[in-house]
Amino acid sequence: MNVEETIGVGTPRIPQQRGERVLDAAVRYAEERHWHVFAGTWLEAVDGRERCSCGEPDCPAPGAHPARPDWAEQATGSAAGARRMWAKHPTASVLLPTGRTFDALDVSESAGCLALARMERMGIELGPITSTPFRRMLFFVLPGGALKVADAARKLGWRPSSLDLVARGEGDYVVAPPSRVGNRGAVQWARQPTAANRWLPDAEELVSALAYACGGRQPADARAR
Repeated sequence: MNVEETIGVGTPRIPQQRGERVLDAAVRYAEERHWHVFAGTWLEAVDGRERCSCGEPDCPAPGAHPARPDWAEQATGSAAGARRMWAKHPTASVLLPTGRTFDALDVSESAGCLALARMERMGIELGPITSTPFRRMLFFVLPGGALKVADAARKLGWRPSSLDLVARGEGDYVVAPPSRVGNRGAVQWARQPTAANRWLPDAEELVSALAYACGGRQPADARAR
């Protein structure tokens, strides 16, 4: 099932999914959402092939990971700072640190689509959602939400370790559209940031649907007793 067939797309103010420069996207995120941004690695041509600027031939996320160990300190919420950052490397990926203005709940694309349909039926207000070339979906939630996921899952009867549900909070990051990941393709918005979803949901509001979607693919004994 294709994500775009399952998910409605909001008003595309931030940013266009195709054809927009990463610099423009980074500036929009800083100006419109007040998200911190930082420039990650980028793809470069070597002997007629694209490889990650980090130089690792087997890089697991070519062109889409931090380029330096102090990335968290370098992240900026300033549009001017973003312009200076991407002036040095115009094709660098756009990375957004979690744990500041948002956290992210990371699930498989199949589970994410199932959970999204369930949450829409329940009338849950959702924030932005990304879809990655690794067939993952990331649901943006209020900062601090990553710390609540395990307890919320246990209360619902699920053992957290049995769920393919990754909570990204302080010290982590997400790759933002329109960044490319090697030859896999670009990260896209499944639900774009708009004025309507500026206020993010709490992680606990989403855990039930996400755990059900992930856990439904687990053996019965994966449930906590």
